[in-house]
Amino acid sequence: MKQKDILSSSINRRTLMQGAAALGGAAALGVRPSFAQEPAKPAELIIRAWGGSWVDSLKAGVSDPFTAKTGIAIRHDLTEDNEIQPKVWAAVAQGRVPPIHINWDTTTNATKSALRGVTEDLSDLSNLANTTDLAKPVGLDGYPIVNTYGYVYVLAYRPEAFPDGAPKSWKDLLDPKFKGRLAFYNDGIGFHFPAQVAGGGKLEDIPANMQPAWDFITKMKAQAPLLGEDPDFTTWFQRGEIDAACTISTNAREARKNGVEIAWTVPEEGCKFDTDGLWIPKGLPENELYWAKEYINFALTKEAQQGWLDGLGLPGVVPGVNPPADLVNDPSYPTKPEDFEHLIRISSKIQVENESEWFAKFKSIMQG
Repeated sequence: MKQKDILSSSINRRTLMQGAAALGGAAALGVRPSFAQEPAKPAELIIRAWGGSWVDSLKAGVSDPFTAKTGIAIRHDLTEDNEIQPKVWAAVAQGRVPPIHINWDTTTNATKSALRGVTEDLSDLSNLANTTDLAKPVGLDGYPIVNTYGYVYVLAYRPEAFPDGAPKSWKDLLDPKFKGRLAFYNDGIGFHFPAQVAGGGKLEDIPANMQPAWDFITKMKAQAPLLGEDPDFTTWFQRGEIDAACTISTNAREARKNGVEIAWTVPEEGCKFDTDGLWIPKGLPENELYWAKEYINFALTKEAQQGWLDGLGLPGVVPGVNPPADLVNDPSYPTKPEDFEHLIRISSKIQVENESEWFAKFKSIMQG
């Protein structure tokens, strides 16, 4: 998909459904009038989420307002997305009710589930009419997933560790003074593609020839980096345990909000741009499926997106959502086609087909 299509604020509107809106809380959410009256409300909905500032932002922007409008409690399950995946797949395959109502997932992971046929179609959500093309999963029919925002895997750093200014290249991290002072995700996500360029390779060679990436990652392994997940990066920066990291800008921004002097940049080799989304596993009781859809429908309102993404500092999929004051014209908050010039996008299909192998290769190098 072209960047101008992704970022276009001209909306492809759907034909609006006719008939009266459902009563009560559902009407306030702009729901599909598919029932003569609201189905029974479950006591709670279980949303799989990431911890730290991620779940805090979801709670403040979407979950708490949804509860206020509907009376349905929201429980956030902080099981990692890669751990919940096989549990959901097994439940659907065995005809059991899945362990969660909604999965907040990376688009790549969600695409795996969609291709497996375990996701509900969300094409009937009324608020999809008000989203940009970024909300649509590329290469899939319908809306087995709804993308909710985009994000950049930036190079976050402590300015005091880089007295000459922001690092211009990922190669700058190979300086011996940074040994033991760097951090990456434990599977290398976000780093494979810039490593390909830093290693002398070409993006168009992905996935056929990733040897330049593995060579560069091998060099980085000698720096004895810390490996972790989103909450770890914020903690490590706050404790002064690392000087630089390949991480989503949200983690660095959270550390800065907590008083840590930190900045981030997009080096000359580029940074990975990706999306996350929400999806519903098959097998829920009909009334629970209805209300799970309404949660996602509400997450696509300008109100919810503004509250949710203010906390995360990420660009959403609804026009009119304003960037936080500290992220206006920031490279981690792309809003215009030119903002994508140094951001790397690889198709979800290629990532789905190869990501497990890439993750295993990264872990093998780091553990070798």
